[in-house]
Order: sequence, then C-alpha cells, then structure tokens
Amino acid sequence: MTDPVIIRALTPSDAALFTTFQDSTHVGRAAFGHAYTSTADGGEYRPDWSWVALRGDTVIARAAWWGGPDDTEPVVLNWFDFADGEAEAGAELLRRAPFDKEYELIAPAGWRDDPAVRRAVEARVAAATAAGMKPLVERYRYRWTPGCPLPERTGRLTYRPEPDDAVVLDVLRRVHSATLDAHARKAIEGPGGLEAAAQEELDFFHWCPSPREWWQLAYTPDGEVAGIHVPAHNPSGPCVGFVGVVPEARGHGYGYDLLVECTRFLVEHGAEFVAGATDRGNVPMAAAFARAGYPITQEWVHLA
Repeated sequence: MTDPVIIRALTPSDAALFTTFQDSTHVGRAAFGHAYTSTADGGEYRPDWSWVALRGDTVIARAAWWGGPDDTEPVVLNWFDFADGEAEAGAELLRRAPFDKEYELIAPAGWRDDPAVRRAVEARVAAATAAGMKPLVERYRYRWTPGCPLPERTGRLTYRPEPDDAVVLDVLRRVHSATLDAHARKAIEGPGGLEAAAQEELDFFHWCPSPREWWQLAYTPDGEVAGIHVPAHNPSGPCVGFVGVVPEARGHGYGYDLLVECTRFLVEHGAEFVAGATDRGNVPMAAAFARAGYPITQEWVHLA
C-alpha cells in the first residue's frame, strides 16, 4: 500500500528536512546558487513559511515563501519543486499552505531553448495553475557588473531628490496612467485603481532598506518633470528600484537616460553589481537595458 501524503510546515527543529530533496533541473533559486537556509540557522527562509509534502519519511514536494527580515507575512513564493510524477502532491501543497502570494518561478535566460529546462518550467507552471494560480507575466532579470560597460550619462535631464511623498505619489500616478507593466496594470484593474498602483510602488520604495534621499525626479531643460528613478537596495543588494517616464515626456528615449543615471548613482555609491528587471512585453524598457549594457541573466515567470 502506498503511504499517504502528509503536508505540513517545517519547524526550527526539522528545517533541514527541506534540503533532503534534490532537484537536478536548472529551475528555481537552487539552480543559481541560492541555498535553502532557515532562519533557525541564520538564513533567510522561515521554517513556518516552508512547507513539504512527505510520503513516509521522503520529501516529494516542497515550497518556501520568502519575506524581508522585518515582514510579518511572506512577500512571495520563490521556491517550489517536486519529484518526478508528484505534480499533484505539489499542487495540493500549494492549495493547503495558508499563503495567498504570487509565485516567482526563476528560470535561466533562454529557458525555452533547452528541452529539459522547458519541461521543468512548464511542469511547475501546470502544478501552480492546478492549485488555482494564473499566469500573470514573464520578466527579464538583468545584472550589471564591472565587467559590463558603464553607460555614459546623456546630459539631457537634470535630477533632484524629492523629499515630499505626495509629490512622488503624484508622479507615480502619472507614470502608471499609461503603463506597460503587468503588475501595475493588475493593481489598476483592482478595487483601488490607479491610486492603489501608485501607492504600491511607493510602499515598495519605503520597504527597501536604502536611503529615502536617493529617490530622484528628472526634469527637462524647460523645468518640466520627465520622470522618476529610484536607486535602491533590496535585501539581495543594489538594484534599479524603479524607472518611469510620465506620458507627456515619452517618445524621447528618456527611460534610457533614467536607467543610466540610476546605474551610475548606485556605482558611485559603492555598488559592485546592479540588478534590474522589466516585463518581456515592455519593449522600450528592455531596449534601454540592452543599450545600457545589462545582460539578461534570468527569466522569471510570475503567477498570481
């Protein structure tokens, strides 16, 4: 008789159980050198946010939700995998875990070109979909390093810190009033509309542990607001927190100017790498990253 499947959260005393399952595919955080280490051992994953499906004593599926050090609930699901033939156990794990959070599936760049990796990605997407999630967007993840060219400033815009959150929020409303970003569009389609989308960005800026005074508005030579860029540090390190151009200033390639300024700002403040991301469908921003010398290092599939 086949042993029943037990699904449960881990505890500080048995958090090491998570690592007894080994996944050989190049999908997920483990494939990029991110080891699962629980907060019980000084790591970043909390045992009670880490769930496993067990058949007997064997882990057949696992999922870990991640959050920042001061968060009281997880921010995102970014570790989910299961043994061959155990997709239903993985789906059931997601159904029973008490977290309604987005799934960020991390895959290598060009994952569709490798049949084994493609099968692994599609199997995870299918299991998450069976659990009730829906595909939201695919995103490119970038990483600038000193081995990449450091783009030169164009000199077309001037930049000033903006200490007033109300002013920043107004610029974010303007940026998101015509946006290609899938997460912003999802927020706009929700009950809070445009205000909620702008506030969501502002909350993220405050969540980042980098200084508030780093946020900068960009101005055209005639003094009009062109957009905003937010150099930031998230818990993983320096990143392009946000780049946005207001609708009336579009068509001039200012997204590239903002990205260059954000990159150089972080490098001048000691960054040894800079992470960035944009939706695959955001062609102008993807072109700006390419022009600025950012290589695509990962592709993320988001389900919500």
